[in-house]
Amino acid sequence: MTPRIRLGMLTPSSNTVLEPVTQAMVAGLPEVSVHFGRFKVTEIALSPSALAQFDDSAILAAAELLAHAKVDCITWNGTSATWLGFETDQRLCERITAATGIRATTSILAMNEALGLLGAKSLGYVTPYTDDVQAKIVAQYERHGLACRGDAHAGIRDNFAFAEVTEDQLRAMTRAVAAERPDAIAVVCTNLRAGPLVAELEAELGIPILDSIATAVWKSLSVAGLDPARVQGWGRLFSL
Repeated sequence: MTPRIRLGMLTPSSNTVLEPVTQAMVAGLPEVSVHFGRFKVTEIALSPSALAQFDDSAILAAAELLAHAKVDCITWNGTSATWLGFETDQRLCERITAATGIRATTSILAMNEALGLLGAKSLGYVTPYTDDVQAKIVAQYERHGLACRGDAHAGIRDNFAFAEVTEDQLRAMTRAVAAERPDAIAVVCTNLRAGPLVAELEAELGIPILDSIATAVWKSLSVAGLDPARVQGWGRLFSL
C-alpha cells in the first residue's frame, strides 16, 4: 500500500481560490491529500489593523491545529512576506517547526528559491494590490537584486475581491508585463485565478511565470519527499 502524504496549508480566511486550485494541481498524485487551516485575513493594506492580521500568534494557532492531522509539511500559502519582509516568513517557519515538530515553508520562500534556480535578474509583477503595497513589494525585491521590469496591479484592498479578477483580466495583465521582457513573471497573491493559465501563457510569451499558489505546492511536495515534476500541465516551475 502506498504511504499517504498529507500536505498542510495555512490559508487566508477570505480566500476562495487556493484550495480548489491546489487540489487540482495534485489531482494526479493519488497518494497526496491537502488539508487547510484558516486564520483571519480580510484586507491587504499597510494600515496597522491590516498588518496585524499577520501576527505570528494567529498563524501559529492555525498551524498547531493542522499538526493534529499529522501532516508532512506545513506551508503558509500566502504572500505577506513580500511587503512585510522575507525574514518574517523565515521566522514563521522556525516557529512553526519549533511548535509542531513539522517542517514548514511558505509560498514566497518557495518563489524566491525558484527565482534563484531560474537565475532571474529582473522580475515582472502581476498582483491585485494597491499602489502602496505594490511599491513595498517591488522595493523589497530590488533590495534583493531583482530589477523591476513590468508591473500590473489591480488596486484592490479587499482580499475576497481578489478572486473576482477574471481570467481575461489576468491574461491582459500578464501580457502587459511580458512586453517589458523580464527574466520571470511573479503572480503575487494566492487568491488570483492565474495558476490554471500559467502553462498557456508561458507557451505564448516564452517567459517563466511563477504563480504563488503553484510555488507553495511545488515546495510542499519537495519537503514531503515527492518529486514535483510529477505535477504535469501547470507550468515550467514543476520541472525545476
